[in-house]
Amino acid sequence: MARVKIAGREDVPADMRDWFDELLAYGPFGNQIGALANRPTILRHVYGLLTELRSEGVLPRRYLELALVAVSQLNACDYCVAHHAPMLSVEGVSPEGVQTLLDYENHPELDDTDRLVIEYAKQVTADANRARDALFDRLKAVFSDAQIVELTWRIALCGAFNRFNDVLQLEIEDDAQAQTMVA
Repeated sequence: MARVKIAGREDVPADMRDWFDELLAYGPFGNQIGALANRPTILRHVYGLLTELRSEGVLPRRYLELALVAVSQLNACDYCVAHHAPMLSVEGVSPEGVQTLLDYENHPELDDTDRLVIEYAKQVTADANRARDALFDRLKAVFSDAQIVELTWRIALCGAFNRFNDVLQLEIEDDAQAQTMVA
C-alpha cells in the first residue's frame, strides 16, 4: 500500500483537471501521477517535461526504453521495470531479452548502439563521476549533443523516479501488470 494518498482528479486544481485526465492516457502510471498530484507544481513540471520530450521525439524510443529499463533493473525498481519492459517488447526485445538486458555485452537481441546505451545507463547510474572521454567519443559517433543531453537527463530522472516509487511503495497498476504478462 502506498505511503501517501494517491490523489485523483478532484484533488488537483480545477485548471489542471483536463490535463490530469490526459496524463492518465500517457500510460498506466496512475499511481505515480496520483502520488505526484499531492504537489501539483511537481506534477505539472515533471510530467509537462516528459510529455513535451515525448512529442518532440529527439531521442529514438528504443534507446530511451533500453536506458530506462536498464536503470530500473540496476536500482531494482519493480514499478518502473513493469511499466517500461512492455515498451521494449514493442521495440523488438523479447521478454526473455528484457530479463537479461544488463548482460548487454553478449546479448543476441542488441546491436552496438543498444549496447552503448545500456553501458552508458550503467555508468551514469553507478559511477557517473568516473565516466571517461572514450565513452563520450563513442556516444558522439552515434548521437547528437541534444540526444546525449536528453539521454543523460532521462537516465538521471529515471533514477529519481525509481527512488520516489520505491520509498513511497507505489503499487503497480493492474493495467501495467496486464501489459507485463502479455509482453
